[in-house]
Amino acid sequence: MTFTEYPIVFWFCAVPAVLFIGLAKGGFGAGAVILATPLLTLAIPVTHAVGLLLPLLIMTDMIALMHYRRHFDSRSIKMLVPSACLGVTAGALFFGYFSGSMNALRFIIGVVSLSFVLFQVLRTLILGAMAKHRPTVLEGILMGATAGFTSTMAHAGGPPVLMYLLPQKLEKSVFVGSMAIFFASVNLAKLLPYHILGLLYVGDTKTILTLAPLTFMGVRLGVYLNKRFSDIWFNRIIYSVLFITGIQLILGQNLLGLIFNVMGIKP
Repeated sequence: MTFTEYPIVFWFCAVPAVLFIGLAKGGFGAGAVILATPLLTLAIPVTHAVGLLLPLLIMTDMIALMHYRRHFDSRSIKMLVPSACLGVTAGALFFGYFSGSMNALRFIIGVVSLSFVLFQVLRTLILGAMAKHRPTVLEGILMGATAGFTSTMAHAGGPPVLMYLLPQKLEKSVFVGSMAIFFASVNLAKLLPYHILGLLYVGDTKTILTLAPLTFMGVRLGVYLNKRFSDIWFNRIIYSVLFITGIQLILGQNLLGLIFNVMGIKP
């Protein structure tokens, strides 16, 4: 698809998706990143959506590292990143196997989306009753590999990393910095398998450059909001939208297209 071939509905999905990525990378609303892929798959094929988002994710990673590169937990990074690379490899093989079935990929992303919402609902109950815990090496390997796998499939590696980092009750800046370094490493590691799978399209360059300023705006806004406000209600809204989007992907119903038709807008 070239820049001019994208339907209107794509831009309605892409602009908030990229802003959500920036906000999350800036430390505000950690769950917002996972919404980006499901949003775009409402407008374009899954394989196209994940390939288009990867360069934008890397851009936001680099901007986020400028703010948080000195704040991270080195032990966690050493535990998570190597095993995540194994997960990326497994995810690429899995993605390649299902790449011929868009419905299967949409279903998988829908399941991942609903699983994330369920995790967010349960984590408060689980972590609220859990004392400060330093994860073991085995836990680090398992969570890192799982994060690498789900990140490759749908840019949705957040839940496993959160399960590893949150019990440690790290200082907020250290927590955000650890997330930034981990995902910067994982997203760079995904470039080669995405290229091999043919997910990176040269024709997307103009679209990526058009959306790129939103990554900078989103990160800067996320850093600002992270220092001044709680993200509780923002996250609740994100999880609600993600839940609805996940249901739509699983059922295969184009609810967004129906809304546009009712409004008299040609998707």
